[in-house]
Amino acid sequence: MALQPTLSPLIVAGRPNAPHTLDIFLDYVCPYSTKTANTIDKVLRPLLGPGGKYDGKVKVIFRPQVQPWHASSTFVHEAGLAAACAAPEKFWTFALTLFNRQEEFFDIPTSTLTPLQIRAKLAEIAKETIGASNSVVFTDLLTHKSGANGGVDVTDDLKYTIKFSRQNSIHVSPSVLWDGLYQSDISSSWGEKEWTEFFDKKVLV
Repeated sequence: MALQPTLSPLIVAGRPNAPHTLDIFLDYVCPYSTKTANTIDKVLRPLLGPGGKYDGKVKVIFRPQVQPWHASSTFVHEAGLAAACAAPEKFWTFALTLFNRQEEFFDIPTSTLTPLQIRAKLAEIAKETIGASNSVVFTDLLTHKSGANGGVDVTDDLKYTIKFSRQNSIHVSPSVLWDGLYQSDISSSWGEKEWTEFFDKKVLV
């Protein structure tokens, strides 16, 4: 599948030129997305990486899936995109940390926080995961631009990710496309056995 060049760090497993593509739509504040993110890290990255059974055959693109019924979803996804821009090589480290600390950004814990306070918490995670100097760039990217309603420097990337989800009729996370087609049978509970069986059937080159 196509990917806007500025978002190339969202290829989180496999080689960028692999012929098959898994688009995995995840929301940082969705518990099932966290299960899937950890599966990407522990199962898919080894299978698709150097020496893995499907090395050079499949790549995984993490597609940010903003779910507006979670009030902080926009803020955490902006943060993920800022991390991808500020420190591309450390994006997955930041993303995985954010998934595994998602409860800090659930509805009730953030219900009394202002947007600036939520972003300050995210900046602390960035400092821990992508480094102090990169976190300065990260914070700058999440600072409001001139104009009362101009967004931040990653707003255009956020719009791209949302438009991509909408044109593919993706409504919830996690959702998965295989070579552009929706896969209704894939579950967040899948482990190495299920994924290996899936790839054995689907990988054609």
